[in-house]
Parts: sequence; C-alpha cells; structure tokens
Amino acid sequence: MIACSLPQAAAQGPAAGKIPSFAELEAAGAVIGEVRIDTRNIFDLADEKENGILYRAANAIHIRTQAWVVRRQLLFKPGERVSVRLIEETERLMRSNRIFYDVSIVPVDYRNGVVDLEVRTRDTWTLEPGVSASRAGGVNKTGASLLDTNVLGTGVLLGASRFTDADRSSTQYRVSMPHAFDGWTAIDYSHAQLSDGETRTASIARPFYALDTRWAAGLSTSTDTRIDFLFSNGVKVAQFRHRQDSVEAFGGWSEGLVNHWTHRYSLGLSYLEDTYKNEPGLPAPVQLPPDQTLAAPFLRYELVHDSYEKVKNRDLIERPEYFAMGTQASVRLGRALSGLGSTQNLWLYSASASDGFRLPSNRGLLSSTSISGQSGYAPLDRQLASASIRFYGHPDSRTLTFVSLSGDALKDPNASSQLVLGGDTGLRGYPRNYQTGDRRVLLNVEERVYTDWYPFRLFRVGGAVFYDCGRAWDGPGESPSSARWLSNVGFGLRILSTRSSFGNVVHVDFAFPLNRDPSVKSFQFLVQTKLSL
Repeated sequence: MIACSLPQAAAQGPAAGKIPSFAELEAAGAVIGEVRIDTRNIFDLADEKENGILYRAANAIHIRTQAWVVRRQLLFKPGERVSVRLIEETERLMRSNRIFYDVSIVPVDYRNGVVDLEVRTRDTWTLEPGVSASRAGGVNKTGASLLDTNVLGTGVLLGASRFTDADRSSTQYRVSMPHAFDGWTAIDYSHAQLSDGETRTASIARPFYALDTRWAAGLSTSTDTRIDFLFSNGVKVAQFRHRQDSVEAFGGWSEGLVNHWTHRYSLGLSYLEDTYKNEPGLPAPVQLPPDQTLAAPFLRYELVHDSYEKVKNRDLIERPEYFAMGTQASVRLGRALSGLGSTQNLWLYSASASDGFRLPSNRGLLSSTSISGQSGYAPLDRQLASASIRFYGHPDSRTLTFVSLSGDALKDPNASSQLVLGGDTGLRGYPRNYQTGDRRVLLNVEERVYTDWYPFRLFRVGGAVFYDCGRAWDGPGESPSSARWLSNVGFGLRILSTRSSFGNVVHVDFAFPLNRDPSVKSFQFLVQTKLSL
C-alpha cells in the first residue's frame, strides 16, 4: 500500500536511517531516481497456501505482463519530483486494469535527495476458454468463448465468443490494443455476426486518461443491424428491423489539474443514421419510427473534482475499490444541420452529473443524474432523463446495508423504445420485461454479507438478502401489468472470481414475488454474471 500520511516531523525532512514515506519525500522535495518494475506471477509460491500443484501449473503456463506495459501506465518518471497525488492516481488507474490482481508502489532506496521506486504488480489469469450459462426473468442465456486479455503479456485483448439468449444468437470477434503508441492510445475493433443482423465497430482514441492530461482525440465508427422488439407483460408484441450507422471524431484540450479541479473542452463532428422497416413474417408495430439522419458539429465540456475514496467490501469482496466522491459533470451540445445532410435542423444535447458524500461511520452516498435527447421538430423530438441514489452503510467490516433508488422518464412520440422492468432489469421476482412504459421507478434494498471464505485461493464468497419494489408505466407502450406497483423478496449467493482478469461476480438468487398474477411463477431462480455485488 502507499503511505500517504504526513507526520509532524515531515516538515523538518526525512529521518535518517530509514526510507521515508511518500508524504515525507514530497515535503522534502525529493526527486525520483530509478523506477524499477517487478511484475509477479498469478500466485505467490512463497505463501504455503498458494504453493500447490494447481498454482504452480497456472504460473508455469501463464506469461507475465511485460515490464514495458507497466511502465507505459505510470504518470511519473525519473527526474521528476515526488508527488503523492500522482502516485495515488497511478495506482488507482492501474488497479482499474483487470490484468492486475494487485498493484503497489513503494520507495526502495533514498540517498542525497533522490529516491528509487519499485512498482510491484501481480497478474491475474487472463486466458478464458470456457462455457457459461445464466438465467434471469425466466429466460436462459448460454455462451462459449476463447478470450485472452493479455496476449503474451502485452496487454492486447484477442478473443472470440458465441452466445444465445431469448432474442438472438451471436458470434463475435474482437481485438483491442489499450496501450498503443504512447501507451495511452486505445485501438479497438469488433465484428459480431448475429442471427438477425450484424455489428461492426472500430475506434482509435487517446482519451483524457488522467486528471492532468492536456489533450485528447479520437475517431470511432459503427454499423449495427438487428431486429428490435416491443414488449407487453413480458411477451413480444411487435418487431421491426433497425439499422444504425454512426461516425464520430473529436479533439479536446485542457489546462490540466488546477486547485483540485479539471476543466476539459472538446470539439467534434458526429454522424448518425437510423433506418427502420418491417420484417416479413413478423408482427409489425402500429407505426414504424421515421428514418432519420443527423450530422452535427458539437461542443463538450467536462468538469472533474479530484476527490476519490479507497474502500473495501462494497461492490466487491476483499478487493480495493475506488469511488469518485467529488463532483463530476459533462455537458454536450450539438446542432444537426440539413446543410450537412441531416433530416431536420435539430438540437442534440446530453448532460450528466454525479457526486459523492462521506457520511459518519464509514457510510457513503453516491448520486447521479443524466439527460439526453434531441429537439426542434416534434415528430423527431426524444428525451431520456435518469437519476439515481446509492447508499452504502457499514454496520461492521463483514456486513453492509445497500439501498439504491433510481428513476427514468422517456419521451418518444414514435414508440421506438420503451422502459422495461422485470427479471434482469431490477425486479428479480418477475419475468423478463414484465412491465413496460415511459416512466420507471425502482428501489433495491440489500443486506450484504462478506465472508472470509476463500476456496482454493480463487474465489471470494458472499451473500445477500434483498427487497425490490418498482413500477414501469405510462405512454403508448404501457403494459396491462403496469397498473400497479410490484415487489419481491429474496436471497442469494455471491461468488467473486478474484484471480481472473474478468473479475466477474456470479449471482445465484431465489426471488419471490409479493403481489403476482396467476400467470407469474411463485418464485424465480436467477443465475447471472455481473461486475459487482
């Protein structure tokens, strides 16, 4: 871990005979000397609990991350003054990279105002050959994949996968280079062949990867064609083919981090084309959404406050987690122009904001809100507004009370989309997409348990009891089941894969609806894979 406390003696310089903390080094104006990279294998064979035949075999097969991959992700370099903030931000960014199980940065030698640093990383297992199965809302999903997120230790992702669910089957191929060129440029390409269409995406971007990043640029393109569905009481009532083509390019600049705040500005050009048509042999909606083309220059502004909190046992089990506790906001405004080929002159807008609040006794509250849409021609006017609040309460280190309240409001005169609730969309005791409408409210309350059971040094195990309550209603797509509020109770098991780069959490739940129609089963059995508890 990084020592960041500033003792009273720091102002007088580091004490002789010991390696100072980073706070002491920064206060003394120390300069970074050599930066050593120590990339370690998946399991620590010096630990007798990890020195079994399974662990030795995994280490022998695994190719460790190359040192240059780690070095490219450092925000500091030799010759610069020690900065606690940069060291902490480097660790936070690297820990978000799932190829690492652990990351620590430590001072290893100090002399004459120069400190040598060592960056220690421990890899995760990044090769995923296997099959998967899940069930939610009475619907099964199966899949098979061969994926490596760290090919030959280079950080490159290469993979192929296939899945089948209630809507379609798909075979997907993907290659991604997240640390190309300068180490912060990401190149990504994917191609999916669907049973009802095809998807292709490609992008190259250098984002605002750190708080003090001064410029960003990117180009992305995608083509997607598939059959979209409208639901009522969990049953498909209409289907139509939807093709979407998009291209976007942008460039951005920033003055960097100033007094704990970062302001970012971007200019860009976007192109979006949506076309709809009836699919022969399938039930069609009463009215198809109108085709539209939007070609729009845009301006984007982002605001980030440098305030993050490092915690444990919230959305994961026994793993460091970082929560943004400061204000983060983004506003984007564009103008679709008929002179550039747009169907109509329209304003295109989006805005989002989030903030965190530290409460007594290690409790936390996170809030977020967003709105996006287009305006200027009534038949094409659309808008989606969303807001949520999440509360994390820690009675002790092994239990947590989690409460989430969210709401959405949709405006779409063409009924080309709808808000859904049920199964994997929040109400775990009801069928998939059971309620539909233009308004949605959902309350989730969980009492989570984090055990210290660590089977085979591979999995962390937890559990939860939960209560869900919500409703989706209003609009032309409202279903008969939307006439009342629905609720359910349940319990489940949580299994976190700690030593794989995929870091998935398997949810195994039993949910019991409290006010159901005769057509709804008395309980739902759900097996899902998510990124958090």
